[in-house]
Amino acid sequence: MIRISNIKMTVDDEMENIGRKISEKLKIDEKDIEDISIVRESLDARKKNSIHFVYTVDAKIKNEESLLKRESKRKNSDISLCEEKRQENLEKGEVKLIQRPVVIGMGPAGLFAALTLAQNGYSPVVLERGCDVDKRTDDVDLFWETGRLSAESNVQFGEGGAGTFSDGKLTTRIKDKRAKDVLFELVRFGAPNEIRYSHRPHVGTDILKEVVKSIRNEIIRLGGDVRFGCKVTDIGIENGKITSVTINGSEKLPVQAAVLSLGHSARDTFHMLHERGVELSQKPFAIGVRIEHPQLLVNKAQYGEFYDNPRLGAADYKLTHRCQNGRSAYTFCMCPGGEVIASSSSEGELVVNGMSYHARSGENANSALLVNVETSDFKSSHPLAGVFFQQEYEKRAFEMGGSDYTAPVQTVRDFVQQRPSDSIEGAVNPTYRPGVKPSDIRMCLPEFVCESLREGIVEMNKKLKGFSMDDAVITGIETRSSSPVRILRDMETLESVNVKGLYPSGEGAGYAGGIVSAAVDGIRSAQSIIKSYSPAEL
Repeated sequence: MIRISNIKMTVDDEMENIGRKISEKLKIDEKDIEDISIVRESLDARKKNSIHFVYTVDAKIKNEESLLKRESKRKNSDISLCEEKRQENLEKGEVKLIQRPVVIGMGPAGLFAALTLAQNGYSPVVLERGCDVDKRTDDVDLFWETGRLSAESNVQFGEGGAGTFSDGKLTTRIKDKRAKDVLFELVRFGAPNEIRYSHRPHVGTDILKEVVKSIRNEIIRLGGDVRFGCKVTDIGIENGKITSVTINGSEKLPVQAAVLSLGHSARDTFHMLHERGVELSQKPFAIGVRIEHPQLLVNKAQYGEFYDNPRLGAADYKLTHRCQNGRSAYTFCMCPGGEVIASSSSEGELVVNGMSYHARSGENANSALLVNVETSDFKSSHPLAGVFFQQEYEKRAFEMGGSDYTAPVQTVRDFVQQRPSDSIEGAVNPTYRPGVKPSDIRMCLPEFVCESLREGIVEMNKKLKGFSMDDAVITGIETRSSSPVRILRDMETLESVNVKGLYPSGEGAGYAGGIVSAAVDGIRSAQSIIKSYSPAEL
């Protein structure tokens, strides 16, 4: 196979023409190309009148050796030999497990930890406090329609984790080679193949739900046990080692090795761990709002005259601004053609997030608009001070909305001019359910956040025309962009620094930020268990 880079195609080129593009680049007959596999796709939209895709592909071509020699003499850096990478075999540890390993939580970290363990013969027991994804979807829909919250089955808790109700974004900054393995597995279990090479891969909540179910069924097929409605309410620790977990306050399960992938909203579990002496620390995070614009505005700003080209789809953006007060304002988890969703997991606290379906066909674009919060802002040395900080403002937002999960909203014009909104009538119809209330969002956020957001909105408009449009709507508040807690672990073994056999993993433990990085962290935790132990005999 030969790897060929820098293949340019216009937005009007059909993908069937990529063979012709390769033949032109290599100066060979297209009939000599026997197979093509796309490795990477990127979009060059720097010049709005000349938007094009750039591809890297692996191709099987006749007479590859002579072709490589020719291109080497020409010093063509776009052509190279593609060496096949062999799958690494995991060596199992010598210590025999007496009990099957336990995985606590079924977000991306837990799912992929359990899948990895199952694939290697460890038959894990998976404990999820929430419901399976179908029942969970019903509970979430009921909440959005009526405001009736299920504390154990909601946007934060249940099969698939918080990412199940999101844009399903699969971009990541990590360089770990396991990230490609995650994408491969997602495709194997039902995600579109394009996520393996797309410049901005995403699944969408509709497809992600089916993928999650398929992974669960594979874990079970391979000997794993998946249990829903099983909340870990206590852990047993003896001589610095985990010995058991207690489920729903009564059932005690002996444990030697447990992956703790609890998610960033399991506040009661954070409290329990702190009470049991597990080492925790404060961690910075960010809070702010969701901002909604017409998707058409974003498309025109990003793609110019190509704004309605079907190859491009709904445009996204990523904006940052360094504020005069030293804070950073930035957009996060942008959802093209999506909606703002109610994401609370506790009574009396209001949280919002964003979600898109795979088609991204909604009228509005939305994104988190956040400001960084440092541990010094907590004014406390308690390990859970970040949780208390979040709760304070979530309670304020709940009360501002009317104490029924109606969300406070404000126009960008009124927010920037520091005055309450009396009505929301304009180009943007808020998508949040169960309802919205025109308000003054300054009353449910710290002043340093509001100051930074006001400055950031104005400055971001210089990068994305229309970002500060008067009719844009902000919905409060977003506080769960990442975990406010880190469960300290050994960097080599990935075990808790003071509880052997306990493997804190994923976003809730403070070691990931998104679906792919959390899944990778879950795989790493599972591999660490495999390296230390051999499977229990069933």
